[in-house]
Amino acid sequence: MSQSHLNSSKSWLVFGFAILAYISAISQRTSFGVAGIEATERFHASAQILATFSVVQLVVYAGAQVPVGLLLDKYGPRILITCGALLMSAEQAFLAMSVNVPMGLIGRVMVGMGDAMVFVSVLKLLPLWFSGSKIPVLTQLTGTFGQLGQLISIFPFHLMLLNAGWSPAFSVMSGFAFATFITTIAFVRNGSGWEGSAHSSHPKDSRIALALKQPGTRLGFWTHFTTAFMANTFMMTWGYPFLVEGQGLDSTLASGLMSVFVVVAVVLGPVLGTLTARHAQHRSNYALSIIGLMLLLWAVVLLWPGHAPLWILIILMISVAAGGPASVIGFDFARTFNPPRILGTATGLVNTGGFIGAFVTIYVIGFILDLLNNANGSTGELYSLGSFRIALSFQFVMAAIGITFMLIERRKARRFLAEQ
Repeated sequence: MSQSHLNSSKSWLVFGFAILAYISAISQRTSFGVAGIEATERFHASAQILATFSVVQLVVYAGAQVPVGLLLDKYGPRILITCGALLMSAEQAFLAMSVNVPMGLIGRVMVGMGDAMVFVSVLKLLPLWFSGSKIPVLTQLTGTFGQLGQLISIFPFHLMLLNAGWSPAFSVMSGFAFATFITTIAFVRNGSGWEGSAHSSHPKDSRIALALKQPGTRLGFWTHFTTAFMANTFMMTWGYPFLVEGQGLDSTLASGLMSVFVVVAVVLGPVLGTLTARHAQHRSNYALSIIGLMLLLWAVVLLWPGHAPLWILIILMISVAAGGPASVIGFDFARTFNPPRILGTATGLVNTGGFIGAFVTIYVIGFILDLLNNANGSTGELYSLGSFRIALSFQFVMAAIGITFMLIERRKARRFLAEQ
């Protein structure tokens, strides 16, 4: 089969419009995170209920990854990206009309389903349109460019939310998702290298078992779990309330600080992609180093007497944001340990890691905040700095679990490679 289409100008066209769909998906995913305070007022929600919105979205996202991976190996990325964009458009339109908690939860279920289809599909496109060392670099660039979606939710969406209101802001987000639905139909193709497995002799359970049998899949899962859960927890739910209510920053400065996530992704993503391509044997060390940096900065901020100075908060943002590019290393483990016919399934399994970690962390933090508020007689200090210090410390428990399993699976992966 001819490989002349690889690394061609058409490859970059397909990649560009697939990335546009992913940028939209990230903006839809994170839009609720900067609307947390407004959502508390609109839905008359407690901290635990507010956390439930993100938890439901993440449960659906994580739960859909394995079915999406199986469908991806069977039908290809174009169909899944198209369906994901349409679902997210419908979700944001529904959320724009939502006036109570059940309606809001239905909306977040739909965005979780749509969002689940996009990222792994874009990764599946890469070996169909590119070759060689370009793939790990483009894998990182996919995550990097996707973070531009955070800028959309942090700035234009948030400004519209504050000035025009809930319904207009979420309606515009719906329109953005629908636009990427159209562009995906028009420009994204699976490529001439796509063979699919619609008539594969391997049953679904067999493909899942084959992917899980590879130690690189399991190492990828725990790498994604440990590097991504803190960044997802911060961006999707608790970062903005922590900065505004816990650290006393005004909303504009808090939004500006959260944009650091995008800057770090743009700078660090290509660097990690290049290092991963050139020094694959050190991939897990890069991830563990970034995890250690995140935990160190959280310890400094949570132990700081009173409000932390702005420069410390900026360094915290940089360290937590580094977890996003680091999490992409997990997908490189899946790619190098699995054959192409089950790569979508393996990628989906890895992608559940950081989101399972996030929804557990988000919910437990909300539970602790409500518990402390009730213990104080519900005096109105739901988001006090003292309560945040205790609640956010739960992240250290989750990180300890993740690091432990990373080290266990790394040892197994190295033994597997040595035996090969």
